[in-house]
Amino acid sequence: MSDLNDELVLTYIQESRDQLAELEAGMLMLEEDPADRANLDAIFRAAHTIKGGAGVIECGFIEQFTHHLENLLDQLRGGLLSVTPALASELLRAADHIAALLDLLETGAEQLPEALAAGDAELVRALESHLDSGNDTAGAGAVTPGMGSPDAFESTGGGVVASDGWHISVRFGRDLMRTGNDPLSFIRYLTTLGEVVALETITDALPAADEMDPEACYLGFEVHLRSGASKADIEQVFDFVRDDCSLHILAPRSKIAEYLDLINELPEDTMRLGEMLVRCGALTSAELDAGLEAQRMLEADGEERPPIGEILVAHQAVRPELVEAAAVRQQHVQEKKQQEARLIKVRADKLDQLIDLVGELVIAGASAQLLADRARVPDLKEATSEVSRLVEDIRDSALQLRMVQIGETFSRFNRVVRDVSRELGKTITLQVTGGETELDKSVVERIGDPLMHLIRNAIDHGIEPASERVAAGKPEAGSVGLNAYHDSGSIVIEVSDDGGGLPIERIRERALERGLITSGDALSDKELANLIFEPGFSTKAQVTNLSGRGVGMDVVRRNISALRGEVEVHSEPGMGSRFTIRLPLTLAIIDGFLTGVGSASYVIPLDTVVECIELGQSGQTRDYLNLRGEVLPTIDLRHNFELPGDPPARRSVVVVSNGRAKVGVVVDRLHGEFQTVIKPLGNLFKHLRGISGSTILGSGDVALILDVPALVSTVTRNESAQLVRQ
Repeated sequence: MSDLNDELVLTYIQESRDQLAELEAGMLMLEEDPADRANLDAIFRAAHTIKGGAGVIECGFIEQFTHHLENLLDQLRGGLLSVTPALASELLRAADHIAALLDLLETGAEQLPEALAAGDAELVRALESHLDSGNDTAGAGAVTPGMGSPDAFESTGGGVVASDGWHISVRFGRDLMRTGNDPLSFIRYLTTLGEVVALETITDALPAADEMDPEACYLGFEVHLRSGASKADIEQVFDFVRDDCSLHILAPRSKIAEYLDLINELPEDTMRLGEMLVRCGALTSAELDAGLEAQRMLEADGEERPPIGEILVAHQAVRPELVEAAAVRQQHVQEKKQQEARLIKVRADKLDQLIDLVGELVIAGASAQLLADRARVPDLKEATSEVSRLVEDIRDSALQLRMVQIGETFSRFNRVVRDVSRELGKTITLQVTGGETELDKSVVERIGDPLMHLIRNAIDHGIEPASERVAAGKPEAGSVGLNAYHDSGSIVIEVSDDGGGLPIERIRERALERGLITSGDALSDKELANLIFEPGFSTKAQVTNLSGRGVGMDVVRRNISALRGEVEVHSEPGMGSRFTIRLPLTLAIIDGFLTGVGSASYVIPLDTVVECIELGQSGQTRDYLNLRGEVLPTIDLRHNFELPGDPPARRSVVVVSNGRAKVGVVVDRLHGEFQTVIKPLGNLFKHLRGISGSTILGSGDVALILDVPALVSTVTRNESAQLVRQ
């Protein structure tokens, strides 16, 4: 196997993980709709691609395991097996095992460790047990290929045949045997790729006995092969004699027009060849008759030529409703191929390097702008302004390269909902909306774990057992929702359920037991609900595999805070709960609003800024002011950060949006908009509340970036504690 540093291996691992994600999603869909032939074909292609790539990089343990999985999928495609819950579970276990094998390959290992090898052997035996019982389990629920599935008709402009195998037409040259080759050896080789369903030997070129050359070859074959091999794999069988044979290969479910072209290209009689194709199973009589009639009509001059789809319907080769469905599906396939053709894969570390360079460019541009302002040279100021504009455009374009849709992250939780709900004996569906919402890839990579905890919590704590739901007049099946949307320059992710809501009284009891609150505290339901995010807090009396240890919600809040985000919960008794996560779109470069307090500089994310007002004209007390008849809470940075010195006579208030509420941030000076390159704080300051990072100004000074939600939460907590002490 190639070294891990080999680009080929790294590319294979990444592409196989993409294929594995598609394979797992397809398996979950297969369990819901076993008759979806297009989905089954997609699953098979994904498994075959993983296997083929493993062969290229000479990774034997992946190639061998996926070969067993491929055999099972091939029987599903052939209608020899039906999809049962047990089989679906084994397929998903196989997908998990392939993921483990890819992780092993990434470490550079060339052999399976003992524990993984034992699991590999056990899974292979489980897959083979389904193969052995295939004839017994195939039945009404089996996936049967043929003209009854929409995938068997791909275009109203050219019908496809019901054949689920490859058709191979080969005519050997006269000198084949003189070079030491045996015609039958190629047929035997084909059997290693799959099952030779039918074989017709062509002897039309055989001369009379007195004219026959005993060393010459006069044979040809029409072969119908059921196999998961690719066309390239089949062509490799004939590589050594490609110059001494005529070879035609038609893929499964090829268009009838392609079979007609084959008949016309071959030297034998047309009708006789057609009969051979029917005997081989490549065509049905109805398809052959329809195709020949269509060909005659196409050759006729001056006549109205109906689409071949109508001809196939007239000959009862396909059902009429498939014609329209096939046209729609073909259009969808073409659009998907066009979209894929416009995509290019780029290594994540290269994108990160680009963003870092753009960040340094932003800082250098700010420094140049500052020097130009000090020099007071009009032409220089104009030039640096133009450079700043271009840098801003480059920044936006570079950040767009890192924006990805969150739908891929959401799709992973279909498996989680399936497995957890089955473990708990509940019937639960996952409703996903807003999957097209985009955010920075670094945020996407780190939001998966908090969402996992929230979804498992909704299934375990939120959704009631079926008997309780029916008694309460609810549907027996529960529902968990995932939703994402943009709001005020942030992304909002909601995890909701239609369960019984949070047990507020139980939360109060547990909080009293743990000393988080006292009996005299007057807390609202919302404040009580937020106590579930405290470390070690759980309302479960008994620890299970899913909950009861009090670590899940603590992890959620900690991880989201690390992303400069916030989470809150809203619950209605008997109706369900909704957890709302608000996150920044990017963690790299933002538009900021630069302010000053004393000798310090602070940046407020521009997306949160609503307006700026002068403090002296607003009738301000220390904690709030009157904003056009509206009470506006304020946070005085000088007071809260305990900055030395006296405040100036004129101060300003930056009104920011904190979710649905507004808060005023009192500062000494307003410097205006500022492109902010976010630099993380060191480990010494990682627990600092209200500050999310730092940035470098054009002067070389450091400015702190305010985390407005965390700052508001900290100030509110401090004020509440002070009132309690009084």
